[in-house]
Amino acid sequence: MSTAETLTSQAYIQHHLTQLTLGVHPEHGFGFAHSAKEAAEMGFWALNIDTMFFSILLGWLVFSFFRKVAERATAGVPDGAQNFVEAIVDLIDENVRGSFSGKNPMVAPLALTIFVWVFLMNAMDLLPVDLLPWLWGQFWSLFGANPHHVFLRVVPTADPNTTFAMALMVFFTVLYYSVKMKGVGGFLGELTLQPFGVWGMPANIILEGISLLSKPVSLALRLFGNMYAGEMIFILIALMYSGGTVMAVSAGGLQFVWAVFHILIITLQAFIFMVLTVVYLDMAHQTHH
Repeated sequence: MSTAETLTSQAYIQHHLTQLTLGVHPEHGFGFAHSAKEAAEMGFWALNIDTMFFSILLGWLVFSFFRKVAERATAGVPDGAQNFVEAIVDLIDENVRGSFSGKNPMVAPLALTIFVWVFLMNAMDLLPVDLLPWLWGQFWSLFGANPHHVFLRVVPTADPNTTFAMALMVFFTVLYYSVKMKGVGGFLGELTLQPFGVWGMPANIILEGISLLSKPVSLALRLFGNMYAGEMIFILIALMYSGGTVMAVSAGGLQFVWAVFHILIITLQAFIFMVLTVVYLDMAHQTHH
């Protein structure tokens, strides 16, 4: 907790909630942000390098692990890794069969990818809140940088850019299959003729349009809100370590309890994101209207 001891509580929280941002600042030009204010002033086109790095790294780890297990898979007595992967695949396959009534070989692999990837990104929240940011700051201090001006957030799903990017990709996939399965006329008919028929077309467009657009927004905000809140609670608990022995002991107990409870949250949020994706795709494949 050396960082917490040398920063005020407000500065400590702000430091942990600031991304490693690369972009063009109106005054300082191209480079990394050295404060939360600079990161905000870089605008929409700034890149959150930490979010991209950890999300890509975790995606690569998932792909590599599953590929390695698949290459070593045997019909005989499976090892622990194969049992673990088969259990996850069976869980996803069972849920897809229960939620998806159409025929599309892409849906189950997509659901598996979403569940495992989102779970791992969420699980980064279980690492000690100061560990990787402190190591990152110490690394850059070797080159003369001030560790308090070096930022790193390790939970990709606590960044709305990640959750909205994933939700928008799901949304575009849903739109693609809606048009593919129903045709342009069928898709537009659902937006304009349901639920009140041709005479209620203006109301239909408003209601169906809101319903359609709310899908990616709710999908993104639900995951982001839960992970941001979980990250904030871990940060607030970490602040207690600088409050003396009694506070430190209390913080240790709270951290353990919250971490155990948070395992349920990160699993549930990954599962919900996966299930809603399958449900939305199932709705896109339905042609009875």
